[in-house]
Amino acid sequence: MHDWLGMSAAELGRGIGAGRIDPVALAECYLDAIETHVHCQRIYARVTRARALDEAAAAALRARAGLRLSPLDGVPVSWKDLFDTAGIATESGSLLLAGRVPPADAEVLGNATAAGLVCLGKTHMTELAFSGLGLNPVTATPPCVNDAAAVPGGSSSGAAASVAFGLAAAGVGSDTGGSVRVPSAWNDLVGLKTTSGRLSLRGVVPLCPRFDTVGPLCRSVEDAALMLAILEGGRPVDLTGASLAGMRFLSLSEETIGAARDVPRAAFGGALERLAAAGARIETATIPAVPDALALAPVIFATEAYGTWRDEIEARPERMYPPVLERFRGGRNFSGPDYVAAWQKLDTLRSEYLARTAGYDAVLLPTCPNLPPDAARLGADPAYFAEENLLTLRNTRIGNMMGLCALTLPTGVPSAGLMLMAPPMAEERLLRVGAAAEAALTQKPQGPAHR
Repeated sequence: MHDWLGMSAAELGRGIGAGRIDPVALAECYLDAIETHVHCQRIYARVTRARALDEAAAAALRARAGLRLSPLDGVPVSWKDLFDTAGIATESGSLLLAGRVPPADAEVLGNATAAGLVCLGKTHMTELAFSGLGLNPVTATPPCVNDAAAVPGGSSSGAAASVAFGLAAAGVGSDTGGSVRVPSAWNDLVGLKTTSGRLSLRGVVPLCPRFDTVGPLCRSVEDAALMLAILEGGRPVDLTGASLAGMRFLSLSEETIGAARDVPRAAFGGALERLAAAGARIETATIPAVPDALALAPVIFATEAYGTWRDEIEARPERMYPPVLERFRGGRNFSGPDYVAAWQKLDTLRSEYLARTAGYDAVLLPTCPNLPPDAARLGADPAYFAEENLLTLRNTRIGNMMGLCALTLPTGVPSAGLMLMAPPMAEERLLRVGAAAEAALTQKPQGPAHR
């Protein structure tokens, strides 16, 4: 049964459908693994054992009757602690929300439950989701699967750790500036950032509502496709026959995004070589709209985040981790006219970007330009925290600022992901491209060792 902990969600679902895996035994296997794991308290904020076993028992009855609700009916998953769970505390990694118990499930959790997924519990996260590093001294900092001393990436830090350490078949997180993709990349997972508005935010604790998105952290592109359909209440895209032959990719130049550090840069170059060997055509270009859009991020992100949380923050600022508090308070530096003007300029830059990238199947870049930094140093040096956080989110934030969907894939080099970006609401197409890229990236041996 321990083999189940390393299987993809799709593989588990097929096993249940074929009668080889009993959903109750599967749920018990995961729950036992969680509760005996050395890092349990750092990964899970709350384990929902009773709910999981009840849902697994119902899934087992449906499987025996041939009435399964979806390909993942009976598969156990984790939920970031900003998704409302009826009768279970949802605190978004912050003491500001300590003891907050919602009366109903978030809409996406309701969709997942209606599809038969089993809720294992709530995972730790960055405070109020406002950092890409995953460091949270207020509640807990989950581990990185590749480096015990490093942070795991955030803000969906526990979601990534739950999957990477074999404590969930998939995790559900959120992405406002990179919070699905960064921890996915640093823990060698597949992470899907959906288009703003694609998946419901009803019952999701907000950060920046115009940028907040829901997305899965998974072991495969197939899992991401199935999870997208389930969270939306729709049908999964068919990945059969996905091929890189004839695909056109645009790689953003370092003049556009800045240089990556040595290991991510080498991993990205190696990934491009494998994509090209599989039949893709790759061009490199500079797109001025990208740095121009990133320059607007402090005005737009911080202002919206602070406007959303100002009253709660200023009532009890001592309850917050100071570097995160200062990020929020950065929104005080801009006026209403500044915010409106920034959005008007961003709308123009988005149009320029989409026009320049039209005709390409995806835009490629390293998911993160850096490797996961040391947790102790981040905690001891606020300036280092601020510097590494901005660098960590530099590439992923492009997808949020431009309103895109995006996918990160493991490259075979630990903690060095490859990101593919596509136009808004093009998730199905992106997932087919991602499936083909995933196949190409797994055909070569692993690259240079982490650190």
